[in-house]
Amino acid sequence: MDVPAPLPDAGLNTAFQAGDTTHAEIRSEVARLCARFPGAYWRALDAERGYPSAFVAALTEAGYLAALIPEEYGGAGLSLSAAAAILETIHAEGCNGAACHAQMYIMGTILRHGSDAQKQAYLPAIASGALRLQAFGVTEPTSGTDTTALRTTARRDSDRFIVNGQKIWTSRAEHSDLMLLLARTTPRDQVAKKTDGLSTFIVDMRTALGHGLTIRPIRTMMNHNSCEVFFDDLAVPAENLLGVEGRGFRAILDGMNAERLLIAAECIGDARWFTARSTAYAASRQVFGRPIGQNQGVQFPIARAYAQMRAAELMVREGIALFDAGKPCGPEANMAKMLAAEASWAAAEACVQTHGGFGFAEEYDIERKFRETRLYQVAPISTNLVLSYLSEHVLGMPRSY
Repeated sequence: MDVPAPLPDAGLNTAFQAGDTTHAEIRSEVARLCARFPGAYWRALDAERGYPSAFVAALTEAGYLAALIPEEYGGAGLSLSAAAAILETIHAEGCNGAACHAQMYIMGTILRHGSDAQKQAYLPAIASGALRLQAFGVTEPTSGTDTTALRTTARRDSDRFIVNGQKIWTSRAEHSDLMLLLARTTPRDQVAKKTDGLSTFIVDMRTALGHGLTIRPIRTMMNHNSCEVFFDDLAVPAENLLGVEGRGFRAILDGMNAERLLIAAECIGDARWFTARSTAYAASRQVFGRPIGQNQGVQFPIARAYAQMRAAELMVREGIALFDAGKPCGPEANMAKMLAAEASWAAAEACVQTHGGFGFAEEYDIERKFRETRLYQVAPISTNLVLSYLSEHVLGMPRSY
């Protein structure tokens, strides 16, 4: 049987990718770095559930993970637009930034809410790669996206806080030196607003592991290094409190717009990768004596997904422009994340359908990327929660939860 070989990464038709041409030099350099980590590298990691240490090290050495850290702390001091270009390119080249993307935006909470001593202690080391800040301890099994209902507590005990509780879906916990942890320091029934009484802490996981901190990996449909994290009388120095006690919820929220916009950029990159694969395969695959791409039934889903991607890309750009200008961008960040996630999934569906049975074969990398991009309609915020936010805060309808 004449079985078509997977198309080489470098042989894809990328002419249509000339959408956002900003930061062309950064995109070119990131693409060159990604070429060192082809599909075979990611397939091998997927098979063993491994962490892409070499890829993360290369990004760190090139300074990309410190893109948003100001120069005074050893970072590149770039805009969110530049950071988005980095992550979009990583995904458009078939790689996966989820292994380390949190290093780019979690540090913003320390930058905006940390003391001078905390900034000096952590940011330069994060920028150099000496410290990895990739774990975000917020979601819990019983509360899910209802963050104010979390049950993890931090009780003041002299010059320290004693933490008890559990977090879930804490990605990269096994591969992070530090964690930003959200815990309740004042019981919910003792605060005026349910968002009060929550505090944010910097947890040094290197010293905490085995001394009140336990990490349990969760095997999922994608190799995403997700974990459950358990706290059993974990002592955290009081000096590791980030910002003002009881106001940690606002500190966490401040970083979420950046997170959503950057992940939206990753989705745009995924959509570009899928569409490049689809168009190249449709042009080269011959069935019934002609290219399958000659059939409108093959063309139209690819074209529609491409149109969705370009429309979502405009919302991503708008949200990023507002963020970089220091203006409110909550609606735009949420819409960008939702629309980009839907566009990447549409492109993934079209890519699998175009390839037929070969879309499920590991060597084509499509099934891996298919699984990876499906996540973004659920995390870091689900589509339904985005719609609830827009309904209430943008359209003025009654609160639904």
